[in-house]
Amino acid sequence: MRSASRWRYAWRNRDYYVLLIPGLLFLLLFKYTPLYGVLIAFQDFNIFEGIKGSEWVGLEQFHKLIQSEEFGRVFMNTLLISVYKIVLLFPVPIFIALVLNEVRLMFFKRTIQTIIYLPHFLSWVIISGLFVTILSTSGGLVNNIIQSFGGEPISFFVSNEYFRSLVVFTAGWKETGWNAIVFIAAIAGIDQEQYEAAAIDGAGRIRRMLHISIPGILPTVVLMFILRLGSVLDAGTEQILTMYNPVVYETADVIGTFVYRIGLGKMDYSFSTAVGLFNSVVGFILIVSGNYISRKLLKRGIW
Repeated sequence: MRSASRWRYAWRNRDYYVLLIPGLLFLLLFKYTPLYGVLIAFQDFNIFEGIKGSEWVGLEQFHKLIQSEEFGRVFMNTLLISVYKIVLLFPVPIFIALVLNEVRLMFFKRTIQTIIYLPHFLSWVIISGLFVTILSTSGGLVNNIIQSFGGEPISFFVSNEYFRSLVVFTAGWKETGWNAIVFIAAIAGIDQEQYEAAAIDGAGRIRRMLHISIPGILPTVVLMFILRLGSVLDAGTEQILTMYNPVVYETADVIGTFVYRIGLGKMDYSFSTAVGLFNSVVGFILIVSGNYISRKLLKRGIW
């Protein structure tokens, strides 16, 4: 398209370009402008001197990061919790969407959808308090049931053995219903004539699910999985901050909480920025790698 044609096209569609302005300003102010602060990762940052006055130390913060035994433990915790969430929780919304698609009683279907969506709108502070009450060793519902069968009460929130399982379970309880919305919408976009033709040919619900619904939502599944890979080093910072304590740092401390403790607790802004930058770079590499593998194996990707 020649330059003059581009300008004519832009002028004819000027209303749409005007609508882009608020979104572009948001990206500029809140996404790109803060990138200037990444320079702190290459400095021995002094809060009183500012970025311009602080001493440049090159990659010293990253050397410190790689040599830190504590970061190695935190990195492994992050990977384990993220892998558990992907393996155990990623398929669940897909299954729920497929099952709900087969429900024909609309009132029942909408009721179930509403019930499983609701936890998403609760903050992690509320959910943490709710599960503290349910899992309490003194009068908590779960421990009352355990004791009724002759077992000993379990301190879930201060047990390194159970804490990761608690994190994964509460994340699934809160977000599974909400995540299913994407797959329900993808199923709704499948041509209904395919289901009708399959039913005429004698295909039952299971066969229609296997040969129409699942292939129909596969591009959406691939897209969501690639995006999930990009946040594999974000194991749920807000969630864990509201639930963990020093007793379970060994198994619960993840990169996000580590940055919070080091950056604000010890005021080591340069080191915490280096950790955050490392997290972002790894996330970007995982997204690109996941997209490349998807395009090679499944012929589908984000770009």
